[in-house]
Amino acid sequence: MKTVLITGATSGIGLQLAKDYAESGWNVYACGRNESVLDELEAAHSTLQGVAFDITDLEASINALSSLEKTPDVWLLNAGDCEYIDDGRIDAPLFRRIFDINVIGLANTINACQSQFQSGQVIAIVGSIASEVALPRAEAYGSSKAAVSYLARTLQLDLKAKGVLVSVIYPGFVKTPLTDKNTFEMPMLVSTQRASREIREGIEKRKQHIYFPKTFTTILRLIGLLPYGWQNRITSKLVSRG
Repeated sequence: MKTVLITGATSGIGLQLAKDYAESGWNVYACGRNESVLDELEAAHSTLQGVAFDITDLEASINALSSLEKTPDVWLLNAGDCEYIDDGRIDAPLFRRIFDINVIGLANTINACQSQFQSGQVIAIVGSIASEVALPRAEAYGSSKAAVSYLARTLQLDLKAKGVLVSVIYPGFVKTPLTDKNTFEMPMLVSTQRASREIREGIEKRKQHIYFPKTFTTILRLIGLLPYGWQNRITSKLVSRG
């Protein structure tokens, strides 16, 4: 029986992944801050164990993850948050909140887990297609996910010699409690069930990069090849401000 560890497992994509992996017969370490959700998951799935901690706290992350009973075959680092900037007015505390979770929280998790990395394992890191092209109001979120993408791609280089595969995941818009707060149109929005399937299939195929939905992410990747001025004109029309 294989084992997967999932951060951000109490909401959105992470919650769906935890359920789907457990229902597929995997041992699951479901990590998150919401202990009531973790308790519900444990009650519903005999092969799932909740691990409650805050990824922005390095000491708590090390205490929670440094002595797992089963070494995961897949480390699925999914925890993240999103807030938007209004009217181009930079909000430094907002930036700190987003970077503390999306970037420092990711680094804390890797710091806590890295002594257990072994040949044959997969480290799957959830980024965002927003890291590949500038989008309206995404100054904080997009730049944090650009940092996540860079961190993950450098890990691909550094861990390859150890036989550890690093897979970087680039979702488009996924219907979650986070995106439910959005007031703008979200092209080609997909369900958490679809996101979970795409991620699990990509990991199973040991893909280094997982993009979904294909049409939307391909369009944005192609836009990202254009001069910056052209990119700005196109994305401002593609993603309405609402």
